[in-house]
Amino acid sequence: MEKHRFPAALARAIGWQPRAGVERVTVLDAHTGGEPLRILLAGMPLPEGNSVLSRRRDARDRLDHYRRALMWEPRGHADMYGCIVLPPDTADAHFGVLFLHNEGYSSMCGHGIIAVVTALFETGVLPAELAGQEIHIDAPAGRIVAVADVHAGRVTQVRFRNVPSFLALRDAVAEVPGVGTLRFDLAFGGAFYAYVDATTLGLALLPGEYRRIIELGSAIKQAVMAQFALEHPSEPDLSFLYGTIFVAPAQDPANHSRNCCVFADGEVDRSPTGTGVSGRAAIHVARGELGIGEEIRIESLLGSVFGVRAVERLRFGTHEAIVPEVSGRAALTGRSEFWLDPEDTLGGGFLLR
Repeated sequence: MEKHRFPAALARAIGWQPRAGVERVTVLDAHTGGEPLRILLAGMPLPEGNSVLSRRRDARDRLDHYRRALMWEPRGHADMYGCIVLPPDTADAHFGVLFLHNEGYSSMCGHGIIAVVTALFETGVLPAELAGQEIHIDAPAGRIVAVADVHAGRVTQVRFRNVPSFLALRDAVAEVPGVGTLRFDLAFGGAFYAYVDATTLGLALLPGEYRRIIELGSAIKQAVMAQFALEHPSEPDLSFLYGTIFVAPAQDPANHSRNCCVFADGEVDRSPTGTGVSGRAAIHVARGELGIGEEIRIESLLGSVFGVRAVERLRFGTHEAIVPEVSGRAALTGRSEFWLDPEDTLGGGFLLR
């Protein structure tokens, strides 16, 4: 290629099209507090079913190759996260959503709600006149109500009211290989988590501890799963332990504390974890450490912050529960078209850490 023709010749790649038989999947990428969200826009069949939970089962049983291709390498990575925007299941909902990650499909995702609402407003899918109004979302864990603050076309904050959240086990004890006897709380904030005091394990929840956090978080999750039975009050599909959340003092004195969540197959949340801080609020209310309407700000491993407060108490099955409200901010990072070539022997996805 002649040097003086290089820029124009290279530009031809922009309009190049793959051969017939290659599937094209268009995605919009965003992040909330550093945690990625890859939103599927086109090219993947919608999961079938009459509820988000039944669509979740169909995605797992019939369409899981798309999750692996788009979350795993070479297009993603071990800590990638994504979502599929679905038609609403209920008459008054604006849309439904299904979240996916390295291991499968989660029941709820707070950072994902913040990111997908931001993306749908900023790209015009949700009309500007809905800014400041309640957006009703059908998620596997139940109804989510979100409100977006929009200024000059930019979403400056999303806050959402999560599903009922509750403390399921207080000061429980598990035997963890390599650790010994470990005390934890078990709480539900859209998913079940084991909450552990990080300082008892010598962790400050800093980025340099990343590998150790994965190792300990995965070991704790496996131990709790083996030693405790979990039961969601109404949905058997939600009766599983999603991950471990470590809690440590905040690095910024303006904040309440710091969270780090290890979920799915050793995946680390870069954000404070929306479902995780929902469970935290339920724990603090149950312990008498947080009043209704009081907000606390919780940091992530990166120092990004979510606000959370309990807006009301209620009875949820046999549990005394709260409705938590979580707030945070997301940013769009790009739009891509991925090609799924059946002749690419590694294109179906793989994971290396």
